[in-house]
Amino acid sequence: MTSTDADRGLDHFRTDIPFYTLTFGKGLSPTELLTRMGVDPHSLALRDPADLNDDFGDTLLDEDEPVVTTGTDGAWTWAWEQGGSHGLDRRVLSTVSQGTEAVVLHYNEKPMYWFKYAADGDIVVDFHTLQPIGPTGSAPQRLDEFMRPLGLVPGQPAPSYSVLDLAENAFGLRVTPAGDDEERWSGSLRPLPEQEQDRD
Repeated sequence: MTSTDADRGLDHFRTDIPFYTLTFGKGLSPTELLTRMGVDPHSLALRDPADLNDDFGDTLLDEDEPVVTTGTDGAWTWAWEQGGSHGLDRRVLSTVSQGTEAVVLHYNEKPMYWFKYAADGDIVVDFHTLQPIGPTGSAPQRLDEFMRPLGLVPGQPAPSYSVLDLAENAFGLRVTPAGDDEERWSGSLRPLPEQEQDRD
């Protein structure tokens, strides 16, 4: 974990995006992150935004087999699900974080944010903002020094964008969307068994 006072790296998600799941893996390549998340290997390819639309079309927002795009910013590689929430699944997050660290940020229009931090296969901190803050995990106080100054206090409602602030301040996370002609690794994730999903 590192603290940073650099410019905010998640400002793109302080705009009107109604639903997304971002999964960050530290020190992983884009293809390794997608493989750990369960990408269909036949769908994995380098694509620019036009290719992405051509290849996936109406399935870009699919919930059961989410299309993910990737990028690397600093020490972290991210996978962006526009329509799914596979990153929240306990098995996916455990696999992504094996031998490293991982963070998942989910937002939907309820509205709510869901934040999970994992290290070496273990979910360390887990909370969402649909109810007053109540962190769980193997060490739910691990991020207190970053959470409390942002108003993320147990038993209290979360201030606007405080979860994004936490991700930036505690881990230096950022997402730089692809330019018009820039190719990024992308693919579709295989479906998860319904009875084993760990999400809202």
